Amino acid sequence: MRALSMDLRERILAAVLEGNESMPKIAARFSVSHKMVQKLKYQWRDLGTLEPQTHKVGRKRLLSDKQCKRLDQLVREDSSLTLEQLRSKLRVSCCLKTIWMELHRQGHTHKKSRYMPASKSEVTLKNEG
Repeated sequence: MRALSMDLRERILAAVLEGNESMPKIAARFSVSHKMVQKLKYQWRDLGTLEPQTHKVGRKRLLSDKQCKRLDQLVREDSSLTLEQLRSKLRVSCCLKTIWMELHRQGHTHKKSRYMPASKSEVTLKNEG
């Protein structure tokens, strides 16, 4: 659904501010809903603008910007820290997935290096085969 043009928004507000008609009559005259007229009136009163407002959707992030920077710093200092260790160093009470999601947003990965020595179980399996 497209936003109403600024011209139409201004004409609706002007009709509301005149106070000669009720909101349902103004809505009918401009072919908009009563709620839209009410929304424009409150938006003008509260924000002082009739511009279409954009709203962020989804859950709010649990970690503040300061905590996110601290997390990045901790990982850069020691990339071998586990998610639990990172959470305790940050002193936050959130689930481990929250920490993982922030690391993912920052571009950190937990891929093993191909140049690391093989684990003991892999060496044992190769010798037995």
